[in-house]
Amino acid sequence: MYEFNKKQKIIIVVILSIIIIAFLYYIYTKDKSTFISSEELKVENTTEKETEEVKEEEKQKIVVHVSGAVNKEGIVELEADSRISDAIDKAEGLAENADTKKINLAFKLEDGMKIYIPKIGEEESEEVQESTGDETSKYITSSSGVVDTQENESGKNIGEKTTTGKVNINTASQTELETLPGIGPATSSKIISYRKENGKFESIEEIKEVSGIGDAKFENIKELICI
Repeated sequence: MYEFNKKQKIIIVVILSIIIIAFLYYIYTKDKSTFISSEELKVENTTEKETEEVKEEEKQKIVVHVSGAVNKEGIVELEADSRISDAIDKAEGLAENADTKKINLAFKLEDGMKIYIPKIGEEESEEVQESTGDETSKYITSSSGVVDTQENESGKNIGEKTTTGKVNINTASQTELETLPGIGPATSSKIISYRKENGKFESIEEIKEVSGIGDAKFENIKELICI
């Protein structure tokens, strides 16, 4: 049997050592590369997730205008699916003379709405008697018109947009006039009677000459009417 001499043994040991070192180095660099790639992927996924969460959070915000009997009128930002009560809280609460009996505090809001909180004694008694649904409809408007709150067969309040533009007070029918907040059958009849007796309105401000339409009610409808 052939035996290696001392020199040959040394050469074999060196060669084997080089092979082992090269193999270990290859394993180490491969694992390190895989680790770095995993970390980069993790960071990238985390960044994308955070960006998506920010975008989603922005989508879930709505902006509404609160006015009337609140402590601080103005524009407020709310979470999606917020209610009138949430908007009032953002407006620093109700004023002492606020009349919430005509407002459904649980009414669900949409982006761009304007909520008007009436004052005690502001609405005429005949207007209150005219309403057949939720009084809230008189005090909420949106960019597309009036938001009417009615009752379905189960008695649950449901909100529907009833107009798509401004109401021409010179040509509108009684039904069209009644889509305006605070305008019921009695007041709409008075508007039509005024037109017949005095001719067409020369300005939207002239509607205040109609009995039952004061400054407060005019402020509620001025953005929704035209001539």
